[in-house]
Amino acid sequence: MKRDRVMKKLIPQFGEARLQSRGDAFTTLARSIVGQQISVKAAQSVWEKFAAVVADAEHRIQPERVLGLNTPALRAVGLSARKSEYLSDLARHFAQEQVHVGQWDAMDDEAIIEELVAIRGIGRWTAEMFLIFHLMRPNVLPLDDLGLLKGISVNYFSEEPVSRAEARELGEGWAPYRSVATWYLWRSLDPVPVNY
Repeated sequence: MKRDRVMKKLIPQFGEARLQSRGDAFTTLARSIVGQQISVKAAQSVWEKFAAVVADAEHRIQPERVLGLNTPALRAVGLSARKSEYLSDLARHFAQEQVHVGQWDAMDDEAIIEELVAIRGIGRWTAEMFLIFHLMRPNVLPLDDLGLLKGISVNYFSEEPVSRAEARELGEGWAPYRSVATWYLWRSLDPVPVNY
């Protein structure tokens, strides 16, 4: 707030609202795949059907249970063929320990992004959202996020379009809390936080 006039105005508007991590890593990533390119309502419906088929007695979603389903079974809950493949690949990466969940606390953001984008269906944007919303990394600047670019445009550039280079330059002033600034810019566009 001391370094940025816009943040000085935005932050007090949202009181005690904060970023909060939810669920385990596998579930968070599976949910992001299910929700790709469909409405929030449709994603929730498909997720509930998927979870009903794969959740264990404690309502946890385990990679091994996903791997136990074939493509027709995954398609039957409303998943596309491609998303079925993506979820199977995600489950395989977790089951075979190709992602190093136990080491993530010690790894830098780019190393985790590199691990995650090796999984089919997870691109850089999804990996960055995972860093922000699941791992609670404070200094992520998701330059491919349209909400961030729009928030910068509205709050800093009188709604003129903003380039990724301009966003990157502005974001340097927010370090080491670029995730936090991003979250407040999202809130400036939509006060209700989305849960990932």
